[in-house]
Amino acid sequence: MNEPAAVHAALREQRIETPSWAYANSGTRFKVFTQPGVPRSPQEKIADAAVVHRLTGAAPSVALHIPWDRVDDYGTLAAYATDLGVALGTINANVFQDDDYKLGSVTNPDPRVRRKAIDHLLECVDIMDATGSRDLKLWFSDGMNYPGQDNIRARQDRLAEALRETYDRLGEDQRLILEYKLFEPAFYTTDVPDWGTSYAHCLELGPRAQVCIDTGHHAPGTNIEFIVAFLLRAGKLGAFDFNSRFYADDDLMVGAADPFQLFRILHEIVQGGALDPAMGIAFMLDQCHNIETKIPAIIRSVMNVQEATAKALLVDVAALESAQRSGDVLGANAVLMDAYNTDVRPLLARLRENSGLEPDPIAAYHRSGYQQQIERERVGGRQAGWGA
Repeated sequence: MNEPAAVHAALREQRIETPSWAYANSGTRFKVFTQPGVPRSPQEKIADAAVVHRLTGAAPSVALHIPWDRVDDYGTLAAYATDLGVALGTINANVFQDDDYKLGSVTNPDPRVRRKAIDHLLECVDIMDATGSRDLKLWFSDGMNYPGQDNIRARQDRLAEALRETYDRLGEDQRLILEYKLFEPAFYTTDVPDWGTSYAHCLELGPRAQVCIDTGHHAPGTNIEFIVAFLLRAGKLGAFDFNSRFYADDDLMVGAADPFQLFRILHEIVQGGALDPAMGIAFMLDQCHNIETKIPAIIRSVMNVQEATAKALLVDVAALESAQRSGDVLGANAVLMDAYNTDVRPLLARLRENSGLEPDPIAAYHRSGYQQQIERERVGGRQAGWGA
């Protein structure tokens, strides 16, 4: 088992990016439930993210979504974030909310539509230059609903061409992060349906193209920790979008549906040495808080990741490797289960206190009065939410 000092040191280095859209109104295809006090601007989203970081000490950056977070001056927005104690992180492109993209964006059979989509991706790189962001995250809803609708291979060629043009525009310290999703809204074929497709395109592009694993984007029963281990071994794991799923891409709070799965994923991360920020893995929440209050839900999600990480750090590696070498199946499994069943909440409370933070971030938030303040102040105007 790792020494407590080593566990504390690793946890102090952990960074979990929060997404701007999680602070805003969100919902399903059927209904967006509004809440009092949600942000009306990118600045107010950043202000909420800064509160989460102040209380957890583990969420120092906030991802932006373009055009949902479009402003006239991104340099000024980055300076505003810095003044609040956070940084602007991943820039997420949006090529799925325009009527032109009904038949796809970068894989659309119409060259005019493809040009429009690629220009948006290049615009996002321009924004990265202004914000100092390292990562451009791409997710495409492109695909088909019916057999014969389009040429599957030609769509892959179009995708490759768009990715190449975007990749070549990146600066030396910038990365392209390619996400994947099994289905929706393309139900017959999706152009980037799985980690293998993403991996193949990233391999072709070069070293600064990496795969993003969204924990809700897989077929039922998929062993996500295997994907983690494979991509770590290949040097192609660039990012996580953490959330939970019961059925499909539910985007519920990370660790809510299967906390043991989250532990198994973090175990592979710890075993692979990928918790070290120098490894470059971007850990981000990608969640829609449809019925729960936004900021406490995000704080709780950060804490869920911290708890799973702490348990992964407590795995007795020597005992595990010994059991594995000797073929002791039950013994090896017991080592993992012992770590998973450890109550790490006191450990994390002490870590926060030693870092000058409140031991219980949720309770601290409720005592702060911030929720009541934003509900009073953010009245009127158009709320900036999912689908805005």
